[in-house]
Amino acid sequence: MTDDVRPAGLLPRPAVAALVSAGAIRAERVIEPSQIQPASLDLRLGQEAFRLRASFLPGRTATVRERLESLSPERVSLVGEGAVLEKGIVYIAPLTERLELPQTLAGAANPKSSTGRLDIFTRLIVDRGAAFDEAPAGYAGSLWVEISPRSFSVRVREGSRLNQLRFRECGPRAALSDEDLRARHAEAALVDGALELRDGLVVHVGLAGPDNAIVGFRAIKNGSVIDVDRPGAYAAEDFWEPIRARESGRLILDPDEFYILASREKMCIPADLAAEMAAIDPALGEFRVHYAGFFDPGFGWTASGAPGARAVLEVRGRDVPFLLEDGQPIGRLVFEPLSSASDALYGAVGGSNYQGQGLKLSKHFRPWGSA
Repeated sequence: MTDDVRPAGLLPRPAVAALVSAGAIRAERVIEPSQIQPASLDLRLGQEAFRLRASFLPGRTATVRERLESLSPERVSLVGEGAVLEKGIVYIAPLTERLELPQTLAGAANPKSSTGRLDIFTRLIVDRGAAFDEAPAGYAGSLWVEISPRSFSVRVREGSRLNQLRFRECGPRAALSDEDLRARHAEAALVDGALELRDGLVVHVGLAGPDNAIVGFRAIKNGSVIDVDRPGAYAAEDFWEPIRARESGRLILDPDEFYILASREKMCIPADLAAEMAAIDPALGEFRVHYAGFFDPGFGWTASGAPGARAVLEVRGRDVPFLLEDGQPIGRLVFEPLSSASDALYGAVGGSNYQGQGLKLSKHFRPWGSA
């Protein structure tokens, strides 16, 4: 395969660090080593946010700030103790980092795991952008994030990290085919159960367990505020209602309710790959399951080589009640190679909180029953 048509690859940690050193990634404050994950970069909020009536994209002819000024937003300072972003409201905030990418690189963003588990909807916006969560090849300019808390009001401040950015070499996206995944699974197990493939690895929801075991959580919509920079500060019982296993193995998702569930299978992302959760098929169910669906290389790794972590699923019901059953397909993992080896895997850098996880709430909550 010639270089000009070779598949793209995601940049690993050393390559992201090299972009920082070369000035292709810049920031108003020094970029901290803990921001650089095995295959992504954590982004930090700037000094202000803007409260809006509605989300927007700037379009091909305007910068984000130009479009923002035309909407006469209310400014919110994030300096010092920061500010409370109210649930149900849309905010736009500049990020500390900015890009000057070469024409050979593009960026793709997603919420951090903890952001998704708090039901905070975030999307990256760039100047003259016509799509969310994308920094086009060669992009040079500022970065912004749309923030919309859904279940809980949250306190954020300058430097808070809500989303992350991956960098991809330009070219055809190199998603592994089902044939590739079958071969990789034969070499080293990707999941601890039967391998089901459908344009990626099919993920099934786990709703079965011993009598009265907790198999999920539903958000309690109350007025309490969660500080996104205070891990372990909150009693889970104050914010979540437990969902316990039923003999039927069923759960009805109510419209516009938010749930934390887990995959039935344990999984492992090989060291030379990363994965992204995608919808199994939008026509198969009235729910959304992939808020924060990026899996770093090494997620679920164990010394024995057996897959060791479940995927936590951030699930929101949509227009009508929808019945889920234990083992039902709920998403699929699309695997993509790294462009070169990473020098660290998930759990080894950046304060990773979810290695070896089962069903687990975000890092902000103490374990269930420890309040």
